[in-house]
Amino acid sequence: MKMDFARQLQPVDAPPAENARIVPLVIISPVRDESQYLRRTMESIVAQTCRPIEWILVDDGSTDSTPEIVREYAAKYPFIRLVERQDQGGRRLGGGVVAAFNYGKDSIQQLGYEYIAKLDGDMSFGRLYLERMFEALNKNPRLACVSGRVYRYEDGRYVEEFHQPEQVAGQFKLYRRTAFEDIGGFVPMLSWDGIDIHTCHMKGWETITLYDTQAWLWHHRIMGSSDRSIYVGRLRWGRGNWTMGYHPLYAVAAGVNRMREKPLLVGGLLMIAGYFWSAIKGVPRYENLEFRRYLRRTQMSRLRKWATRR
Repeated sequence: MKMDFARQLQPVDAPPAENARIVPLVIISPVRDESQYLRRTMESIVAQTCRPIEWILVDDGSTDSTPEIVREYAAKYPFIRLVERQDQGGRRLGGGVVAAFNYGKDSIQQLGYEYIAKLDGDMSFGRLYLERMFEALNKNPRLACVSGRVYRYEDGRYVEEFHQPEQVAGQFKLYRRTAFEDIGGFVPMLSWDGIDIHTCHMKGWETITLYDTQAWLWHHRIMGSSDRSIYVGRLRWGRGNWTMGYHPLYAVAAGVNRMREKPLLVGGLLMIAGYFWSAIKGVPRYENLEFRRYLRRTQMSRLRKWATRR
């Protein structure tokens, strides 16, 4: 991707949208120590041409100015609310994120919502982002969940965080409420953001990442780096693949595929190591056997198609 092209599409500071269309959407953002990036996320939401009826930011024990930033915006925009949760003793990814999300969900005041989204506090996006999401949802009643493509700035250029087209990005998932309730919401464990998507497919729903330049997401951290380091994140990613129920061959293929990303080679190797170390240690797996069988069938079918093309 050329640098000047990416710069043209980078979100810029924008005033709040005038005459924004109010949509029956509730956004929930689990946040902890996000002061470095949170203003970008909040500016992106208030500039949207479609505005949610409620945005709940769940502060999960921040030690920085995160709560004060949320209060500042909440004073200006009545649809924004801060919900404070007792400190859980540190940043807890996976199950901890889902627990914070569910805490916010239990605090929803606008009970007539038709859509629900989980949004991270280190993202930014253009003002048409939500509009593009709803255009896709309105066209396809079987579409359960949607997001845009995710990019980060790295070494003087914008790099896409690779996801399969149907693997909706965990940083900003927008769900149709009926679909979200059909799958039972998010599972409070590692790889929750893969389990939900495969459960959608297992139940006959569709999911998609939009290939639309007006629906790009800009991630201001390297994916999986928010807890201690990117190396720990890649080990945890491999452990998540184990707990989710990955087939061993697919776990290796996924690690090899990620070797082209930073940290080069090492990141993918750590993913593979995390998977097999979890297997050796007997780390508990997602208990839904029907799901795990479905996942493995899907993965092996994908590997066979890849081998045939090769």
